[in-house]
Amino acid sequence: MWEQILPGLRIKIFMTILRGVIYPLTITGICQVFFPHQANGSLITAGGKVIGSELIGQNFTKPEYFQPRPSAAGSDGYDPTSSGGSNYGPTNKKLIDRVKASVEKFRKENPDYQGPIPADLLTASASGLDPHISPASAEAQAARVAKARSAPVEQVNQLAAQFTERPDLGIIGEPRVNVLKLNMALDRRFLAKVNGSQ
Repeated sequence: MWEQILPGLRIKIFMTILRGVIYPLTITGICQVFFPHQANGSLITAGGKVIGSELIGQNFTKPEYFQPRPSAAGSDGYDPTSSGGSNYGPTNKKLIDRVKASVEKFRKENPDYQGPIPADLLTASASGLDPHISPASAEAQAARVAKARSAPVEQVNQLAAQFTERPDLGIIGEPRVNVLKLNMALDRRFLAKVNGSQ
């Protein structure tokens, strides 16, 4: 009996060590050497303090900031432990009501913008944590941000264009703007005006 159990037990121990210890440590080591920023969560720091990840969206509500896509992740949205969409179909009344509320909120907060509202400002992503908005969404919010920061709207649009990421490899995905990175750049460029010292 033991001559049948022992080979299986040895293989199990060997494979546990190989796949459960050696392989993860090897991959972690390779990633730490070649991709340390990504391996550690693509964290963004300011003043030595972590303020977010460029991969996870977060909520911005002040008028001087660009706002992200709506989020259905968690009860208040933007909860990385509850990533996911609402899964409401296009005819679901809750989704229709939420989009109507988003339209009213956007129009109230952005009275200078009269064009069609970009869809990504009204609909949540599948994860609810998309850190990007479309360039059209940034343009739609530029007048509000510029007014709140007492800055020329052209400069705000130029900054948004500067932070527009192109499709990966030139063909994968759409042009997009990372909201956290753009808002940090706004604070660096127009900080004195926001703080009222100018």
